[in-house]
Amino acid sequence: MGDWIRCFHPAPHAGTRLLCFPHAGGSASAYHPLSAAVTGVVEPLVVQYPGRQERIGEPFAERADEVAEAVLAALPGWDEGAPTALFGHSMGAILAFETARRMTAAGHPPVALFVSGRQAPTVPPRVAVERPVSEMSDTELVEEMRKLSGTANELLATPELLPIILPPVRADYRLLENHVHRSGPPLDCPVIALTGDADPRVTVEGVRAWESETSGDFSCHVLDGGHFFLDRHRAYVTEVIASSPAGRSTTTQ
Repeated sequence: MGDWIRCFHPAPHAGTRLLCFPHAGGSASAYHPLSAAVTGVVEPLVVQYPGRQERIGEPFAERADEVAEAVLAALPGWDEGAPTALFGHSMGAILAFETARRMTAAGHPPVALFVSGRQAPTVPPRVAVERPVSEMSDTELVEEMRKLSGTANELLATPELLPIILPPVRADYRLLENHVHRSGPPLDCPVIALTGDADPRVTVEGVRAWESETSGDFSCHVLDGGHFFLDRHRAYVTEVIASSPAGRSTTTQ
C-alpha cells in the first residue's frame, strides 16, 4: 500500500477494512492502540501523512483533495467493491469525509463513515482566533496544543523537540485553514459521530450537524472528556465499530 497506508495489525479474514485518518500534527502511530483493539472486528489500516516519522523528508500535504486522492490511489480493491469503512479524528474527520465523497461518486461508497472530535464542515469554528493557528508563534501554538491535550506536556516542555513537533502541526492547520467546503449531494452510507462533552473547540450541536451530510443512518455518541477522548473510551469506541455495519460485515474462517 505504499507510503500512504500502514497496517499494524493484519486481519485478512475480517469482512471490512477500517481506514483511519489521524488528527492535525498526528502520525499513523497515534492509532496503534485503537488498531490493536479493533483488529479481527475489522482489518485496521492507518493513513500516514507525508512529513512525519519515516516520511519526515517529504513535503507536507497542502490540500485535503491531495490527501484523499493519494490515499485512494494507494488503497487496493476499494474501486472493485472491497468493503471499506473510514474513521477520522479531528482534521482526520474532514479528510475521511472528502475521501468518502470520492468513493461515493465513483460508485463504491464506504460501508460507514466515523467522524470523531470534529464539527460538521458547514458549522463555523466554536472559538474565533485573532489569526490563523498556522501563523501563531511557537509559544502560542504550544499553548493551543496544551488546551487540546493531544501532546504530552513533557514533550511540549522540551525545546529540542519542538522543531520536530511543531512543523507538521502548522502544516496541517494550514491545510484546514485553506480548505473550502463544497456543497454536494449527501453521502448514502451510515455516519457515526463521536465527541467529547468538554471539547474546547467542538460543540455537541456542531457534531450532530453531520447528520445533514448523509441520507443514510446517523448516530452521535457523546462521551465524557475533551478533544482527545478516544484513549479513555477505547473499549466503548471499539464496541461502536463492532456494532456498526463495518463490524457486522465481519467474516471468519
